[in-house]
Amino acid sequence: MDLIIHPKKLHGSISPPPSKSQAHRLIIGSALGAGSCIIENIAFSQDIMATIGAMVQLGAKFETDTPHAVRVHGMGGRFAGSLPQIDCGESGSTLRFLIPIALAAAKGGVFTGRGRLMERPQKPYFDLFDQKGIGYTLGNGVLTVEGTLPAGEYALRGDVSSQFFTGLLYALPLLDGDSVIRSTTELESRSYIDMTLDALEKCGIEVAVEGDCFRVKGGQSYKLTDCAVEADWSQAGFYYAALGLGNDIEITGMNAYSVQGDMKIVPYYLKMLNSGDVTLDVSDCPDLVPPLAVQAALRGEGNSTYITNAARLRIKESDRLTAVTTVLNALGADIEELPDGLVIRGKDGLAGGVTVDSFNDHRIAMMTAVAATRCAAPVKLQGADCVKKSYPNFWEDYEQLGGEISL
Repeated sequence: MDLIIHPKKLHGSISPPPSKSQAHRLIIGSALGAGSCIIENIAFSQDIMATIGAMVQLGAKFETDTPHAVRVHGMGGRFAGSLPQIDCGESGSTLRFLIPIALAAAKGGVFTGRGRLMERPQKPYFDLFDQKGIGYTLGNGVLTVEGTLPAGEYALRGDVSSQFFTGLLYALPLLDGDSVIRSTTELESRSYIDMTLDALEKCGIEVAVEGDCFRVKGGQSYKLTDCAVEADWSQAGFYYAALGLGNDIEITGMNAYSVQGDMKIVPYYLKMLNSGDVTLDVSDCPDLVPPLAVQAALRGEGNSTYITNAARLRIKESDRLTAVTTVLNALGADIEELPDGLVIRGKDGLAGGVTVDSFNDHRIAMMTAVAATRCAAPVKLQGADCVKKSYPNFWEDYEQLGGEISL
């Protein structure tokens, strides 16, 4: 779907959608338990539906009686049957979380996906599987893993995606023996692991944390309790960017005490409101780069922003550093792409009047919508429906705030 976004200032109150990251974690933890519970405040995005579908393949059941809640009937931690067939859609979280979980619960699984998903690196797992004698094959977009996940020690570099740590943290409590996960280098994206630990605690799982070492007792059982998903700080980033561009909006419904790492949008947004050059380290909040970049692009002449430690964005739904640079420069921004970051030289406005591609990346599409509020001419966005991956109601919310779009 292509949309034309007309330059118009946003105004009004907005509560961002539920946290996709927290929803993944609560759905998985609840589905691994025995009994049933209700999870409130869920947005049934494509990624969340992929995780629900994955847990159904492992034996859980779900009922959606209301538009924003799901009743989970857990599978009790063990799967009876042949290797489950798990379609992960385009969700990196679903794939990386479920690989070790499937090994622990079902002695393996067959994983497929769409877009760039099956090209995203899984080497940290493969290295561990080579050490532990677990079989795996990857070809033609299909990953098959098969074997027994043993209790014991698991060592991972701290600069890999936190999703590898999370997958193991969910799987290891299901094993008979005790285990430990060690980070062999300084641990990046720690906030995402903190989200995992918080969700595990809500599901009755105990993990002892000693610096960058995580000790997990085996033989634990997941407990199902009714819960609700917080509003998403990563999606709130786009509304903070809109504020930074002079739009008159109020952001409501956020948990000021959240463990979501993307809460960093608040200090970074405030930092960019001041004139002068600023440096933003996104090693712990890479998903914030698109909203940070659009705010930085319109900080005014003479104000430069340096976004650093962002190399992992090259293996997202798009090469997000290239996509951000390409789209914003086409609109009239001044951005230089670096191997692991961006240099953004502020401007007072953007020309617009062009057609840009979403790169099939939900965050690039939302970034473009925010940027269009400060363009001199309308912007045509190709592939605008990619927002369904994480924020299905984005365009409805955009119009509710006064944004103007047309086909």
